[in-house]
Amino acid sequence: MTQYVSRLGSSRGAPRRRFPAGLTGSFSGGHRRPRRIAMLSVHTSPLHQPGTGDAGGMNVYIVELAKRLAAINIEVEIFTRSTTGGLPAAVELAPGVLVRHVDAGPYEGLAKEELPAQLCAFTHGVMQAWAGQRPGYYDLVHSHYWLSGHVGWLAAQRWGVPLVHAMHTMAKVKNAALAEGDTPEPAARVIGETQIVDAADRLIANTAEEADELVRFYDADPRAVAVVHPGVNLDRFRPADGRAAARARLGLPQDALIPLFAGRIQPLKAPDVLLRAVAVLLERDPALRSKIVVPVVGGPSGSGLAKPEGLQKLAARLGIADVVRFHPPVGQDQLADWFRAASVLVMPSHSESFGLVAIEAQAAGTPVVAAAVGGLPVAVRDGVSGFLIPGHDPVAYARALERFSGAPDLVARMGGAAAEHAQRFGWDTAAAATAEVYTAAVQEHRRRVRAGHA
Repeated sequence: MTQYVSRLGSSRGAPRRRFPAGLTGSFSGGHRRPRRIAMLSVHTSPLHQPGTGDAGGMNVYIVELAKRLAAINIEVEIFTRSTTGGLPAAVELAPGVLVRHVDAGPYEGLAKEELPAQLCAFTHGVMQAWAGQRPGYYDLVHSHYWLSGHVGWLAAQRWGVPLVHAMHTMAKVKNAALAEGDTPEPAARVIGETQIVDAADRLIANTAEEADELVRFYDADPRAVAVVHPGVNLDRFRPADGRAAARARLGLPQDALIPLFAGRIQPLKAPDVLLRAVAVLLERDPALRSKIVVPVVGGPSGSGLAKPEGLQKLAARLGIADVVRFHPPVGQDQLADWFRAASVLVMPSHSESFGLVAIEAQAAGTPVVAAAVGGLPVAVRDGVSGFLIPGHDPVAYARALERFSGAPDLVARMGGAAAEHAQRFGWDTAAAATAEVYTAAVQEHRRRVRAGHA
C-alpha cells in the first residue's frame, strides 16, 4: 500500500504527531477483516447520477469504494433514502454490493436541510431491515456525511459494532470559507457533527489537512483519525484515444482553448470565477474569442437552486454568452470524454474535502487549474499536473489560462504528467486502506468489550 503521512494537531494541547500508512490509530495487521458492513448514505443515493441535485463526488466515492471492498470479500449493504415511489426494497449494484431503499418522508421535494426531521423514520427503516437478519449480521457501520452519522451512531450502539464515519464536508470548514452571498451551514449541523466525532470509533479523512481540521475544529482524538485518499476509476478515466477524438465526438473545435467546469452549479464550487476569468482573458486578447469554448457541465444544486439561471445571466452580463456552453449533467463515461476534450479543467472552489473531479480529469490526461483549498493541493501537483491558485481573484485564473493559450504544447506536456500523477489514486489502494481502518476499529471495539466484561 502506498505510504501516506498525516500531520495532525490536537486542540487538547497534545504535541503535533506524525502518523504512517494512512492510519492514525493502532494498526491491526493480521486480524480478521469484517465480513459484512452496513454503509449509510441518507441524503443521496449511490444510484443517482453525479452532478444532479445533491449527487456529486460522494456518490462516486461510495459506489467505487463499495465495489472494491466487495472485490476483497467485504460485503457492503448501502442504506439510502427512497426519492421516488415504487423503488424495489433492494437493488444489487454489483456482486457483493446491495443498495437498500428506506422510506423516510416524501419521495420528492424534500430539501437536504429538511432531512434531519426524517432521521427517526430513516433509522426505523434501517432497524427493520436489520431485524430480519440473524444476530451479528453486520460487523461494522460506515456512515457518510453528518446526517448518516446520526443514524450510524444509533445503529452501531444497538448492534454492538464499531462506527466508522466519513465527514466528506464539515460545516465549520465551509462556514470559514463561504462564497459571497452563499448561505452558512446551520448551527444544528455543527452540533450534530460534534456529536458524531465524539461517538465514532474511527473517522476517515481524505487528506492530512482534513484530519487536522477534524482535530482543530471538532476536538477529534488524533488516534481515532485515519487518512485515506479517495481513488479514481482508472479504467474509465484515462487518455484513451486522445483529445482530438474526444472533441470530434462532442462536436468541439479541434484548435480551440477549452477551459472546462464540471460539477454542481452552486456558489461553493465558484463557476462564476471561471466566467469572470474568461471575460478578463477576452478583454486582454479579443482575437481569442473565435478560438475559445467554455463548457459548463452540471446542474444547479444546494444554494445554487435559489437562482438556477444565475450563471447564464452572469455570462450575458459579462458579454461572453457566445463562448459559454451549458450542458446538463452527463454519465461517467461521457464525463470522461469531456475531460479528455478539455484543454484544462478549472476548479475555483471555495472548499473541497478532496476534489475527486480534479483526479478524474488528470487521469483522462487533462491538466487542472484549481484553488489552493482543502484537498486540492493533494489532488493537483502544482506546476506539474496543473496550477494551484491562492484565492479566487478572476485575474489570477485568467493569467493561468493565458499560459495554456500562449503555449499549446503546455496542454500536452502537463496532460501527460497529470495522467501519471493520477495513477497514485486507484480505488484498489483506497479500498485496501479503508479495510485496514475497519479491521483496526473492529479489533479495538472487541478489546473494549472484553475489558468492560472483565
